[in-house]
Amino acid sequence: MWSGLRAALAATLLGALSCASAAPADDLREAQKLYNQGKVAPALEKIDVFLKAQPRDPQGRFLKGLLLTEQRRVPEAIQVFTGLTEDFPELPEPYNNLAVLYASQGNYDKAKSALELAIHTHPSYATAHENLGDIYAQLASRAYDRALQLDKNNATAQVKLAMVKDLFSSQKVTAASAPRTEAAKAEAPAPKVEPKKPEAPAKAEPPPPKVEAPKPEVVAKAPTPAPPVAAVKPNAPAGGDAKAQAIAAVESWAKAWSAKDVKGYLGAYAPEFEVPGGASRAAWEKERADRIQKPKTIEVSVKVLSAQASDNEATVVVRQSYRSDTLKSNNTKTLKLVRSGERWLIKQERVGG
Repeated sequence: MWSGLRAALAATLLGALSCASAAPADDLREAQKLYNQGKVAPALEKIDVFLKAQPRDPQGRFLKGLLLTEQRRVPEAIQVFTGLTEDFPELPEPYNNLAVLYASQGNYDKAKSALELAIHTHPSYATAHENLGDIYAQLASRAYDRALQLDKNNATAQVKLAMVKDLFSSQKVTAASAPRTEAAKAEAPAPKVEPKKPEAPAKAEPPPPKVEAPKPEVVAKAPTPAPPVAAVKPNAPAGGDAKAQAIAAVESWAKAWSAKDVKGYLGAYAPEFEVPGGASRAAWEKERADRIQKPKTIEVSVKVLSAQASDNEATVVVRQSYRSDTLKSNNTKTLKLVRSGERWLIKQERVGG
């Protein structure tokens, strides 16, 4: 494996299987067990069998991405984690693992962007913050090296570059030396960086990033009790406080989602809604309906962080909490709404403030 950045690894996946049949669940458990034992090829065979029965399962897809990474099949792993960010943009771990893979290719700009999205989705995700610091250090190393190419007598750049290279030379701990366990274990403390006398740097590329086994931070899997089904109130009529009406529309949208009211949920979106990824509106609606109908229970709550509104347009930023019997997530969303007759409808939806 590579040294440098830390990838999010899979936790024990048994808790998320309450809606899966016994045979697929067994395949997923066996794949996880084989992965923990370091038996990558048989684990990949098992996970492929599981994904044939459960092709959209986020746990199985995430584990497949890890297995492909172990086999150094980087383009395929990137494809798996990219698909997860598109289908489950509220999960920070796929963004983090994309950053690890991009950094292994020396593409630090893409790695930086992926980590910023992980942090946007989950601001308290410590691994992503640490990895972003490593990416900044790698970018700094390149910049200092370029400065020395332009001015070999730049003593300040020599000292700074030597400090960065000293930092990375002290962190050569690979995932191969880290034990695999099904339960989460505490991470070993980072090695101390011993100061040394700066030397004039050679024009060598900084060492490639590492993947170190962190404490698993994959989606929580304990099933939640079924939420009470609240009546979905219609949006406030035209007139009055536009901002309050827009907020009421967002709350009504969340209630329809919680009630698994597909018609009410989809009806909260404007005809001109900007469908993510450029997909057709019909394909997007079918996908959303499938996701709402599949879980046994769903509970969505929104906390309004800010709201702005004019007579015909509004922007509402919320902290969204999603719970189902298979998935739990928290993320910030920005919803842009437009007035349509007596209703406020969602025109654009994106993760982040």
